[in-house]
Amino acid sequence: MIQIDRQAQLSSQDFAGLGLNVLAYVKPVEHEGQDAYAVHTADGQPVAITSTRALALALIRQHDLEPVDAH
Repeated sequence: MIQIDRQAQLSSQDFAGLGLNVLAYVKPVEHEGQDAYAVHTADGQPVAITSTRALALALIRQHDLEPVDAH
């Protein structure tokens, strides 16, 4: 678990980097007129689009990351 000192001041870039090597987000999207699931790194970079949520979760876990849903 990441612990943050409440007194620490984080820049936007530092904040975006939290969890970068730990988390990846799954977000439902529409791709080419079809329902799909986008995979994003913790800093918001899109890295993949899959046809199912299960496939997105498997892809994330395959890379030793923890999946988190984004809405």
